[in-house]
Amino acid sequence: MSARRDGRQIHFMLLEMGAISHNNYGLWRHPDNQRRNFGDLAFWIEQARQLERGMFDAIFFADTLGISAGFGGAPDVALREGMHVPIHDPLTLIPAMAAVTKHLGFAATSSTTYEHPFSFARRMSSLDMLSGGRVGWNIVTSYLPGAAANFGIEPMPHETRYDRAQEYAEVAFKLWEQSWDEDAVRLDKEASMVSDPAKVHAINHEGTHFKVAGPHLMCPTPQRTPVIFQAGSSDRGREFAAKHAEGIFIGGYTEDILLSHVQDIRRIAAAAGRGHDEVRLFAEGNVVCAATDAEAEAKLADYMKLASADGYLAHRFGSGMDLSRYGHHEKIEDIVAAGGPGADHMARYPFPAGWTVGDIIEDAARLDRKRLFVCGGPEKCADEIERWSDTFDLDGFLMRGFLAPGTARDFADFVVPELQRRGRYRTQYEGTTLRENLFGAGHKRLPDSHPGAAYRRAPQGAE
Repeated sequence: MSARRDGRQIHFMLLEMGAISHNNYGLWRHPDNQRRNFGDLAFWIEQARQLERGMFDAIFFADTLGISAGFGGAPDVALREGMHVPIHDPLTLIPAMAAVTKHLGFAATSSTTYEHPFSFARRMSSLDMLSGGRVGWNIVTSYLPGAAANFGIEPMPHETRYDRAQEYAEVAFKLWEQSWDEDAVRLDKEASMVSDPAKVHAINHEGTHFKVAGPHLMCPTPQRTPVIFQAGSSDRGREFAAKHAEGIFIGGYTEDILLSHVQDIRRIAAAAGRGHDEVRLFAEGNVVCAATDAEAEAKLADYMKLASADGYLAHRFGSGMDLSRYGHHEKIEDIVAAGGPGADHMARYPFPAGWTVGDIIEDAARLDRKRLFVCGGPEKCADEIERWSDTFDLDGFLMRGFLAPGTARDFADFVVPELQRRGRYRTQYEGTTLRENLFGAGHKRLPDSHPGAAYRRAPQGAE
């Protein structure tokens, strides 16, 4: 394992979901956890304020369009645990949080399988305009069978979902980048002209999955195209992410696997003509912090008492791996080789060699066994975060929120000042948009190397 020590600035986003439970099952019962108030707008406003106080790049909303059905195909555990249900549409939460912040970004997950690009592009443009350019789009293709059933269609094969996602992105880029000239909006009182018709264009897209005439219904916004995020773990998913995403989420059950995935994404992105500094790589960061190591350990002990094994196991099973069919001693590679139930899904996960069903179950239920986990005071946490960034060539971390708003508040109080002292974290926001949070002042729009930029119209008079 090689290290890259360059003292780069480290970026942070908080992993969120518009639900009571996302990745921390059982912790909603903690007396200091306000997640039970997820239906109160004041809860989300306070979360946003704490994140901006800590100068996070963004709050990142995961989402789902179906209930995970584990343990024999029933949703009972998901409902009892509040696992992704009940859940808000993330786009409905952003305006209120944007209204009480000036710099915090908002990345929202939306599916290319069940949304239509024309209506989605308008919603994102509206949010980008009203937030001053602070939104991002996490592209997903949606794998849950329950989601397909909710929309009355058969689940799409993996490759078909990504073919559709590719065309969906093309339509969205045409609407955002091509449909309106930069100076199309005139607001010319003398000429009685709001927008110049000669500067607003149909896109006339006709493809395999979509036929969209246009023009886009919204004028150019601060970013035009929202910041693009993606987290595909399959070969096709990594290829899609390396081509399109500006922020990519990297997983891996061991540090060696994590590093290999980072190197693979960097290689694919470079082959697509995208520079190292044009793509930000994030991994999940698990940080339990306090004023001292002892206080942090006490916090973790409280969390562990409340952690629900059923919730974590149902989360695993809901992704297509119903491990209840197998004995704890059975090795994952043997199940995959035999083609047993769920084998196709297991094959897409980079489990360490020799892992058994029991290893997965035990790992899922232990908060302190998550990859990139640290529990301690400011110096210990900062040491580990620096090591993660430098060793794995990571630009930042998607932070797990154990308590809300406690995780964001503690990070701002204890870890941020230490990272700032070391020169690894911003002391002020660089610009006004989410893209500037990630790439620096002046970087409001897609770079020319991004495939979406190819759809831009040449300025009038240009040769």
